[in-house]
Amino acid sequence: MNHEHCLYPARRRQLLLGLLGAGAALLARRTFAGEAMAGMNEHQHHHLAHGENSGMVRRREVSCTVPSLGLRREDGSAAAFPDEIEAGRPVLLNFIYTSCTTICPLVSEVFSRVQEALGAERAAVDLVSISIDPEYDTPQRLAAYARKFGAGPHWHFYTSSQATSVALQQAFEVYRGDKMSHEAVTFLHGAAPGRWVRLDGFATAEQLIGEYRGLVQPG
Repeated sequence: MNHEHCLYPARRRQLLLGLLGAGAALLARRTFAGEAMAGMNEHQHHHLAHGENSGMVRRREVSCTVPSLGLRREDGSAAAFPDEIEAGRPVLLNFIYTSCTTICPLVSEVFSRVQEALGAERAAVDLVSISIDPEYDTPQRLAAYARKFGAGPHWHFYTSSQATSVALQQAFEVYRGDKMSHEAVTFLHGAAPGRWVRLDGFATAEQLIGEYRGLVQPG
């Protein structure tokens, strides 16, 4: 009797289910971003094409003075700004809202790819996503959104009061009056706070990794 196919059936089944689960999670995340792309209008597709395919992302070095503000992370814990983003670690920062179906899933997917590309190095970098719709984006909704994109322990999502959200957007000069007018903007700084690299447009994961490398390995 051939016992080869009877060996550890429960273990094989557990491994198979684990692989299927991981694949399903990745597919769901890619589908979510794909649906967002399908929902974009012609103007947004134009900007995405120029940002990802032609490298036409506007880069500036800027100074952002962030006032003292209290926010909450996706796990409900309190966070104090600017301390949260000026802790002597490199930071990648963007603004999102969870009910967005166009820009936000795309820039969140890029952050997810950055996180994957960094590998073990991701533990040395903070990814920061700040809600511009705090009245809807409770910590629970942010936590669910974080799971969609496979956010690790060093990628945090933040909510606050409306006034605090506006103050933060104004500090980074991205406030456009309402969430429907928001744009794709990413900020980066190295271990030294204060000066930021600002990228306007749909920066790719490769571009963000390149900027990050330039900040932590200058010259």
